[in-house]
Amino acid sequence: MDIRLLCTFGLGTTSIAALAAPEEEGGIALPQRPNVIFIVADDLGYGDLSCYGMTRIQTPNTDALARGGLRFTDAHAVAATSTPSRYSLFTGHYSWRRNDTHIAAGNAGMVIRPEQATIADMFKEAGYTTGAIGKWHLGLGDKTGSQDWNAEVTPGPRDLGFDYSYLMAATADRVPCVWMDNQRVANHDASAPIYIDYDQPFEGEPLGKDHPEMLTKLKPSPNHGHDQAIVNGISRIGYMKGGGRALWEDEHIADTLTAKAVSFIHERKDTTFFLYVGTNDVHVPRYPNEAFRGKSGMGLRGDAILQFDWTVGQIVEALRHDNLLDNTLIILTSDNGPVVDDGYADQSVEQLGDHRPWGPFRGGKYSSFQAGTTIPLIVHWPKQVKAATTDALFSHIDLYASLAYLVGQPIAEDAAPDSRNYLNTLIGTDNIGRDYIIEASPTTLSVYDGTWHYISPCKAPAYNKLTDIELGNAPYDQLYNLQQDIGEQHNVAEQFPDVVSRLKELLIIDN
Repeated sequence: MDIRLLCTFGLGTTSIAALAAPEEEGGIALPQRPNVIFIVADDLGYGDLSCYGMTRIQTPNTDALARGGLRFTDAHAVAATSTPSRYSLFTGHYSWRRNDTHIAAGNAGMVIRPEQATIADMFKEAGYTTGAIGKWHLGLGDKTGSQDWNAEVTPGPRDLGFDYSYLMAATADRVPCVWMDNQRVANHDASAPIYIDYDQPFEGEPLGKDHPEMLTKLKPSPNHGHDQAIVNGISRIGYMKGGGRALWEDEHIADTLTAKAVSFIHERKDTTFFLYVGTNDVHVPRYPNEAFRGKSGMGLRGDAILQFDWTVGQIVEALRHDNLLDNTLIILTSDNGPVVDDGYADQSVEQLGDHRPWGPFRGGKYSSFQAGTTIPLIVHWPKQVKAATTDALFSHIDLYASLAYLVGQPIAEDAAPDSRNYLNTLIGTDNIGRDYIIEASPTTLSVYDGTWHYISPCKAPAYNKLTDIELGNAPYDQLYNLQQDIGEQHNVAEQFPDVVSRLKELLIIDN
């Protein structure tokens, strides 16, 4: 573990033994195990969906899932950024226990190692067919910069339990801008071999910072770093040469991953399957299909939310068409909190108006404040889950163990070490949930017990001017009572030293 970076404490592995106890034994007797689909949005905030109070635009397909399922009001990702959040979701292992789970570069080696057990391994061992489609951001290949993008890249998702994968190699704002079809570049163009570098540009390849006239779709915000290789009229992070017909078009990213998800469902309707769908829409660069551009009145970020909702509708319709909807467990969530300007001048700030992507919370993506990890979570399974709203405290870290219990698959001794069985909370038969959760920003850890939120001291900057987000860092203890102060405006650490002491005990402090 190495979350310390600029922080004033360390956290050891022994502290995890006190994490909230699992549910009492007693599973669900099912004549048929459900299909399971994760729909994981990227940078979608707690306040971005109309079922969570959005009023500026409507998300009817997502709202329909919420009306017919269980909507959580106090659910949390493990981390406030993508790579560590997804790492923990897939492995049931806290990302902050390792020093290499920060935001992955586009040419990063695979963060989850083949010897690690994943939730896909668990489902596969239980007899499920498994698939991963869309946003990955967990690295590919053995070591950073070692990939041959013109051949099979290995190790990859196949080594992590996924029978099938069709993934963005990195993120939409990082090269390479190609799809990986079962670990090979889809539509590979032998006449335009792919070369990637994150240190030096390729001679003769134009860069966004030098050729703004070539940025025909989006221009970068100043000083964010999205001004290097130009692909599809948009400049990215990193340097790229080649690609040819394999290069994606941003306006068809959602179309592509949705079509692949629908095909996966149709082709495997006679099996029992687990499917991860990672959408990109709300993450930069935002350039939705023309069917959605200009429709939200909130700039491209709002349009991207409409596009995300369309994808949800298409997946649900595919399940309904194949008579799978009633016995499919859909878990819809986000990887972390929201950010409005994260690198491109897309009018999302100017047209935000009174919309609050972070909902009632303070902060956002990258932040230790609650908006960093408080995310939407909707669970839809008509055969077992009753329509309701729950205030139970739940963390992504517990999806692994909870779903293993659901399908009756024992967890190997060295697998999912931090995940606990909260299946009854996940399906709404228990309204209590965890005693507390641990949350990670890029610089520090915090503890939240449903009322009190304690943020450990950290000497990193308190504010990110580029993204206009308060990061929640301070060189002293912070304590907030979210029952009385949901916006975390009043630090009451000095008034409640006993609470600070109790929450500190859940961490091992090393000054």
